[in-house]
Amino acid sequence: MAETTKKRKIREWWETEGSVDKTLFRYRRLWAGIVVSSCLVSLIPLIIMVIVNYYQYQKEFEKEVQHPMRLLASNARWAMQFFLNERLSVLSFIIHDNSYKELSDQKRLTQIFRNLKENHRDFVDIGLIDADGRQRFYVGPYGLKDKNYSQQDWFKETLLRGRSVSDVFMGFRRFPHFAIAVGGVDEDGRACVLRATFDAAILASMRESETARPSRDTFIINRAGILQTPTKTSGKILTRATVALPPPAAETAILESQQAGQTQYMGYAYIEGSPFIYVVVEQRDTLLGGWFSLRNKLIWFLGSSMVVIVLVILVAATYSVNRIREADDKRLSVLHKVEYTAKMASIGRLAAGVAHEINNPLAIINEKAGLLKDLLSFSAEFPQQKKFLKNVESILESVERCAVITRRLLRFAKHMDIRRGPIDLRSLLNEVLGFLEKESAYRKLEIQIDAQPDVPMIESDRGRLQQVFLNIINNAFGAVADGGKINIHIIREGDNHVSVTVRDNGVGIPPEHRDHIFEPFFTTKEKHGTGLGLSITYGIVEKLGGKITVDSQVGEWTKFTVILPVKPDMAGSGVEDGSDASLAG
Repeated sequence: MAETTKKRKIREWWETEGSVDKTLFRYRRLWAGIVVSSCLVSLIPLIIMVIVNYYQYQKEFEKEVQHPMRLLASNARWAMQFFLNERLSVLSFIIHDNSYKELSDQKRLTQIFRNLKENHRDFVDIGLIDADGRQRFYVGPYGLKDKNYSQQDWFKETLLRGRSVSDVFMGFRRFPHFAIAVGGVDEDGRACVLRATFDAAILASMRESETARPSRDTFIINRAGILQTPTKTSGKILTRATVALPPPAAETAILESQQAGQTQYMGYAYIEGSPFIYVVVEQRDTLLGGWFSLRNKLIWFLGSSMVVIVLVILVAATYSVNRIREADDKRLSVLHKVEYTAKMASIGRLAAGVAHEINNPLAIINEKAGLLKDLLSFSAEFPQQKKFLKNVESILESVERCAVITRRLLRFAKHMDIRRGPIDLRSLLNEVLGFLEKESAYRKLEIQIDAQPDVPMIESDRGRLQQVFLNIINNAFGAVADGGKINIHIIREGDNHVSVTVRDNGVGIPPEHRDHIFEPFFTTKEKHGTGLGLSITYGIVEKLGGKITVDSQVGEWTKFTVILPVKPDMAGSGVEDGSDASLAG
C-alpha cells in the first residue's frame, strides 16, 4: 500500500510540477538525438566515402548515358509531330478549299489524290465519308467505296473534334495501316469527313535504324500499350508490348524499370494530337558497362574536416531545437488565447440566453403590478392607497429598466449574418454607451457625443456596428485613467460617407505597435487581452463597406476613425426590422 501511494505521488508530481522538466527533457533528448546521429555519420568516413563516391559517379554516368536516349526520343517526337501536322494541314486545306460537290466528283477527287502522291508519296488512298459513316467516294488501290465506318473510333473522334489520327489497325484491307481524317460540312450543312490512310511502315521508318546500336530497341506503341511498329525484343506489331505503359508526360522522360529480372532504361515521348508514344529501351547493365567507382579520393578531405563537421552539427542542432521550442511556445500561446476567446463567446451566448429567459418573469411581474395598480386605483376605501400606488409605480419602473437592459443585450446579440437597415448613429452610440454607463459613472469618465446636424441616417447592420463601437469604446475605457475624457464626433464625409471618431486622452499607442494593431492575437494588454477585438472590428468594418484608421500620440491621445457608406451595395443584404425584443421573449 505504501509503495502504491509513493508511486501515485510521483505520478502526480510528474503531471504537475514535473511538466516543465518533462518539456525540457523532450527538447534535450531531441538535441542529443540530432547531435549523436549526425556525429555517428561523420565518424564513419569510410562508409560515407563509399556511398558518396558510388552514388555521385553512378548518377553522373547514368545522366550521361541517358542523354542520347532522351535526344533520340525528342528528335523522333518532333519528326512525328511534324509529319502528322503536315498531313492534317494538307487534308484540312483540301476539304476547306473544295466544296462537298467538288469533292463528290470522282475525277476531281482522283486529280487531288494524284497531286498529293506527287508531293507526298506516303498517301495510300483518300476517301470522302458522309455523316452516316459511309464512304461515298474513294480513290485508292482497295475497293473500299461504300464501306461503313460509323462504328470506328477515329470516325467518332473526327465528328467530335474535327480531326483525328487513328491507331494502327488491320481494317477491311487486312494490312497494318493508320488513318488521318479531318471534318467538314456538306452542302446541306451535315458533317462529312475527308480521310486518308498511310502504311504503318511509315511509322517504322521514323524509328532509329536497327544497325545504329544493336543493344537498343526503338518502337512505337499506342496509349493502350499495343505495338504500332515491329520491335526487336518487345513483341510483334499489333500485340501488347512487354514493357509497361509509361505515365503521361508533356516532355520527353526517362524511366527505370524491371523487365525479365533485368533493369532497363526506357525513354519515351507522347506524340501530341495522336495515340502514339515513341519508346526507346536499353538494358542498364549494357549502358553502365564502362562505369567504375573511384574510391579513395575523398578520404583526406573527410578526415581533415571531421572537426569542422562536428562543430557545425552542434551549432545547427542547437539552433534548430531552439527554433522548434520557440515555435511550440508560440503555438501554445495562440491556443490559450483561442481557448479564452471561445470561453468569452460562450459567456456571451449564455448572457443572451439568460436575458431572454428573464423577459418571461419580467412580463409576469409587469402584468401583476399593473393589475394591482388598477385594483388600487378603483378602490377608494383601501387604506394607505397612495403609499401602495407609489410602491407599485416603483415596481413598474424597475421592470421597465430591466426590460430596457435585456432588450439592449438581445438586440446586440441578435444578428449573425449582415442585415442592413436604417440607423441613426447618435442613437446607436447612446445604446452602446448604455452598456457601459455604470463603469463610466464609477470611474467619473467624461463622455461627449458631438454630431453635425446634417448627418444622415445610414443603411447598415445594427448589431455589427454595436459590436464595432463597443470594442473601440472599451479600448478607450482601458486606455484612460479615472476621470478621463472620451470625445465622439459624427460628421458627414462628402455625399456618400459618414465618419465616427472616438478620441481619448489615454496612454496612446507606440509607433511600433500601430502597424500591427489590427492583426489577430496582437495585444499590449499582456494577460488580460486576447488580441482579437480590433482584428474582428477591422473585419466587420471592411465587410460593411467601410474602413477604419488609427492615429495616436504616446502619452497624450488615441483616435480611432470609422468611415461608413451612407448607402452601401445592397446586393445579397437583408433589411433589419429594427424592432426590440418583447418582454415575453
